[in-house]
Amino acid sequence: MAIHINKNYLVNLVFAVIALSLIILGSRYYNHYVSAYTDVTIDSKVLNETRKIFIRLPSNYDANKTYSLIIKTDGNFNLDKWDESLTMLTKKQGGQQAILVAIPNLFFASSRNRDLVPPYARQEVNTEARLDDGTQPNGEADKFLQFIEVELLPYLSSKFKLNNNRVLSGFSAGGSFVLYVFHTKTELFNGYFAFSPAAWYDDMTVVSKVDTFLKSNKEAFKQPTYLFLSVGGDEHPLMLEAYNNLEQTFKTNHNNNLLWESIINPNAEHNDNPLLSVADALGGYQRFLYKTP
Repeated sequence: MAIHINKNYLVNLVFAVIALSLIILGSRYYNHYVSAYTDVTIDSKVLNETRKIFIRLPSNYDANKTYSLIIKTDGNFNLDKWDESLTMLTKKQGGQQAILVAIPNLFFASSRNRDLVPPYARQEVNTEARLDDGTQPNGEADKFLQFIEVELLPYLSSKFKLNNNRVLSGFSAGGSFVLYVFHTKTELFNGYFAFSPAAWYDDMTVVSKVDTFLKSNKEAFKQPTYLFLSVGGDEHPLMLEAYNNLEQTFKTNHNNNLLWESIINPNAEHNDNPLLSVADALGGYQRFLYKTP
């Protein structure tokens, strides 16, 4: 029995599938690569690519005033919570106003592990705790740090009046990047927020590097520095183990110029934790700056 399929039907079906695919792609692009704030594209010679940044200015921004700076990785992730928390903070008496700059990962190419994983984390390994699917390069955080230091920060300093208060914030792989910058370019920021840092992978290599740094560099903190760590109570056991190891490292290696705080958010899973941590981290940094209890 012959089956006849209407050609117009097939053509319409193909166009419908294409249209739906474009709508989905457009929605993902908008959610990932477009923000409600000022979008700026930087031509990076360090990374040999163009990179977007999202700039959130305080609602009462005044070009004649000086502001603190917060740089966060993973672009649009939790950006609404950051906006809410910063708004609440500035309403408090003496609240430190800040310009928030978020760096999204590339959209049409995988760049997250490449940019945020410390270079040593893919070399000094004895186990394969962290899966590598081979689809993207890993361990080039040194280049991403160079982009921030020699291109992004000078650009921001040329556009805005910034004071010396600078924070770097990251989640998961971004948290490991925060710890990487903390022990390799300590003076670049005086505030570090590491939410659920992926310090566990590759035999706790990141924890080991931080421990060695603190033991070997008693004079590393030339300025008072603040570090905030957090993890969700329901996260993977390896994540909790890394968090506990980091806590022990900071307890063992006390430094008068380093103030660190840590919290476990009860019943929080991995993706819940940064949402619950932003306000606490900002509040802790506020107390650090103004020496308030």
